This record gives sequence, C-alpha cells and structure tokens, in this order.
Amino acid sequence: MLWSSLIQVAGFSRRLLEEEPAEPAWYVDGNPSWASHGDRRLLQTSATPQFTPNVTVAKDGSGDFTTISGALAKAPKKLLHGRYVIYVKEGVYEETVEVDKNTWNITMYGDGEQKTIVTGSKNFIDGVKTYHTATFAAIGDGFMAVDMAFLNTAGANKHQAVALRVQADRAIFLQCRMEAYQDTLYAHSHRQFYRDCLISGTIDFIFGDASAVFQHCILTVRRPLNNQQNIVLAQGRSVLQESTGFVIHNCRIVAIPALADAKPKFRNYLGRPWQEFSNTVIMESEIGDFIEPEGYTPWEGSFALDTLSYAEYNNKGPGADTSKRVNWAGFKVISQEEASAYTVAPFIQGDDWISKMGAPVRLGLYNE
Repeated sequence: MLWSSLIQVAGFSRRLLEEEPAEPAWYVDGNPSWASHGDRRLLQTSATPQFTPNVTVAKDGSGDFTTISGALAKAPKKLLHGRYVIYVKEGVYEETVEVDKNTWNITMYGDGEQKTIVTGSKNFIDGVKTYHTATFAAIGDGFMAVDMAFLNTAGANKHQAVALRVQADRAIFLQCRMEAYQDTLYAHSHRQFYRDCLISGTIDFIFGDASAVFQHCILTVRRPLNNQQNIVLAQGRSVLQESTGFVIHNCRIVAIPALADAKPKFRNYLGRPWQEFSNTVIMESEIGDFIEPEGYTPWEGSFALDTLSYAEYNNKGPGADTSKRVNWAGFKVISQEEASAYTVAPFIQGDDWISKMGAPVRLGLYNE
C-alpha cells in the first residue's frame, strides 16, 4: 500500500526487522496439508467450467507460446463479443504479467492451483512501489482466471509484496490461489468476484477499494514475524458515496498450524480502516478462535472509527461471538434484510454477468 513503512500502527511498525519464520509444507496431493476434511470439500465443491482455448501457453514449447505475457501480447484488443481463451499448461511461470486496459474479456485457465503457478518477488524494500510489486495484474474489463495460482515469494521481511492486483471491472477468480505475506491481494477497483479461492497472508492481505465479493473462499492467516500482528482486510473507501466495499460471504477465516500453535504470541484481527469510509461485511462465514474478541483494530488513533462501516451477520465458529466486538460507531451486527443488500446480485450486479462467464455463484443469502 502507498503509506510510509515507518508509520507506527497499534503498537507495531510496518518495518519488518526479523528473519522470516519457517513454515511447514503447505500442500499434500493438491490440498493444503493443514486443511480439514471440510476445508478440502469446500475448495472442491464447484464444477470447473469447460473451455476451448484459442491459444495455449506451455513452458516446454508444446503450445503456441512459452510465456503468458507472450500470449497476451497477441490477444485481440477491446474484444466486445465472445471471449478469448488462453490455456496455461502446468508449470511455474516466473514472469510479471499484466492484462492491460485494452485487453478485454480474457478467460485464462490452468491445470490447477498447484500446477499452473505464476510467481514473482518484487517488493517494497527493494525499492518498488506497492502498486508495481504485483506478480500478476488484471486491468482489462471482463477478465476471468480459473485453476491458477498467483504468488509473491519476497517473504515477510520485504514488507509490501503483492501477488495479485485486480482493476478489471467484472473480474472473476475461480478456484485460484493467492499467496504472499503483507498485501497479498490488491483488490484495487471496480466489481470483482472470488469463488472457491484460497487467499493467504499476514498484514492487510486483502486490501484496496474494489466492490468485491468473496464467496466460498478460505482466507488463511499465516504466522507473521515476531514484531507483527495480522489483519485480514483493509478496505479503502475514501468517499461515502462510493458503492465500494469488501463482502466476505460463506467463507472460512482460518489460521495455519504455525500460527494457531503460537496463538498467545500474536494478535489477529478481521480488519482495520485503510481510508475514512472503509466498508467491510462478513456474513454467513466461519471465524476461527485465533481472532481477537474485539475483531478489529484501529489504523492510527481514532482515524475513521466513526465513519467506517463494519458489519457482521449470522457468522459461526469460536471467533464469531460479537459480544466483545469494538465499541465503534461504525460497527454493527446487521439484520437479514440489511445483509441482503450486500449479496452478489445487488452489491456487484452479479446476476447480470457472473453466470454468463461460466462461474458458479450464490446470488442471495444462504439462509433465505
């Protein structure tokens, strides 16, 4: 994010001074090694759409291109009708990728989030502004990614290091993995939909000012450095009239074992206000016991505590008890009617475009 790395926030500095802790291997047989049976079932419930590719990317030379960037360079510009489909075969693609603003209606799919991996390591400490650290950036409208992983491997001691930045309107990420530490997913702007995704990080690891719905996803909090605390969401609405916000719907917010085992050592929060009118809703989701009872933490002093809009509805799990949540004017437990306004159909007009792009979606609440 575009703030000073020296700002002191809530008792800790964004300057990371210690060595990155070791973590166990995350995946076994294509699933997180730490995931419960329920987690694995959650990630695998949706049927994968079937696509016919226009071009194929393969590192071994068996396709039309050996790089994703090469395929995008030859994609049609400002495509208005139909979709241009790029199949990215299994492999680790070490490249910085951008779907530019004139490249519309691209579908990009891989062989699975453990097989088709886009990775990079640009980071703030090495002199790169947060915006430009993204390994993969989706800007052109109507972008859809399926069965892929987007990683930034810079590590916790490199500060802000974005794995995925999304500025595309009507963007969909289905069965994808986004993995880094600080600032993993920059949900920058416009309407975005994430379904059956695994997103992991430490500080503000989902941030930005998009109108974004995360449905049926697993948000995984990693063990930070010893001088840090974790924050899942940092939404950046700066004008009250904006219709932006983050909606966490029917997701699980969990800690990896390396963090859960060290629970007393680290403080973990659902969110904090990046901008004055930060807007976040968590509903019909499961929240783990590692989340602090107050739920949220200030950005700096009393900034935005009266103007933010944080809401929860019908969550479950040991971290879902709202009786000890923050006593801020902007926080409330909302009703079913109020929660309905944050579902896919009204909030991002998803009934008009998500199913047409082939993604599974729940348009309303699950308990309706």
